[in-house]
Amino acid sequence: MSNASDTHRTNPLLDAPEDRPCLLLVDDQAINIQTMYQIFHNDHEVFMATSGTQALEFCQNKQPDLILLDVIMPDLDGYEVCRQLKQDPLTQDIPVIFVTAQDNPTDEEKGLDAGAVDFISKPVNPKVVRARVRTHLTLKRQSDLLRSLAFVDGLTGVANRRNFDETLASEWRRSLRSGQTLSLIILDIDFFKRYNDHYGHQAGDLCLRAVANALRKCINRSHDLVARYGGEEFVCILPETPLSGAETMAHEMELAVRQLGIAHARSDIADVVTISLGVASAPNPRDEGPEKLISTADNLLYAAKQAGRGQYKTGSVV
Repeated sequence: MSNASDTHRTNPLLDAPEDRPCLLLVDDQAINIQTMYQIFHNDHEVFMATSGTQALEFCQNKQPDLILLDVIMPDLDGYEVCRQLKQDPLTQDIPVIFVTAQDNPTDEEKGLDAGAVDFISKPVNPKVVRARVRTHLTLKRQSDLLRSLAFVDGLTGVANRRNFDETLASEWRRSLRSGQTLSLIILDIDFFKRYNDHYGHQAGDLCLRAVANALRKCINRSHDLVARYGGEEFVCILPETPLSGAETMAHEMELAVRQLGIAHARSDIADVVTISLGVASAPNPRDEGPEKLISTADNLLYAAKQAGRGQYKTGSVV
């Protein structure tokens, strides 16, 4: 699986420009891949997979904006690939267009029932396939915008609780497949009720926004997530991150919030706003779900508060 323009690049995902839609072409025939590449390479970042299994693996690591999928393939046929994509929350919103020599109404109906948004017969007309792709990319952008609004905390601008719950469930499943460590940080603002009582709720809202922004600036990977967990409590999901890496992140977050220099006259530990953090890692994810990771991080947060606040405690899920 690789960029259709250069099969020798070592990591085409790292080189993909963010401002061009990412298309995944799935076809076991090289000539078909090259034909579609010529149609789209000027305006899109084009990747290819030559089997259904490769396509599914690609989508677990990077979700394309749209998939152009052949029906007849040697391992998994296109219908089964589409069904599996639609069953996974990580990939279910990626529009799939079948591009195939199968052109009878029964085949088209089967493709749409599997979850595809469109069905194009080979040989393709370049103008028609470009127009169809453009239409579905526009619809996806609109859908993504609406979805993002539903997953953002209105006050702080970071992810909301619903976003956190769904992302954690998805990342947990991904960790089960990959065997990679998943880490979680739970934190809250020290003595925030006192802050609200002393400075007022409007100042409290401004404080929450400033803290959320400082936390967001600490993360530098697209698959990390900072979310508001509730009230003055925040969480950070760190996929493929060992405990040592999560501890480094917690240290940076604690320092970043302290360096905001937001006055807190009613704090027992400092004259500025501080945070306490619980940092937990699951080096061996299990099928029962991420609940123990959450409870471990929550218990460690409690331990940080008991130890004097303005600090973090770390541990692993046993």
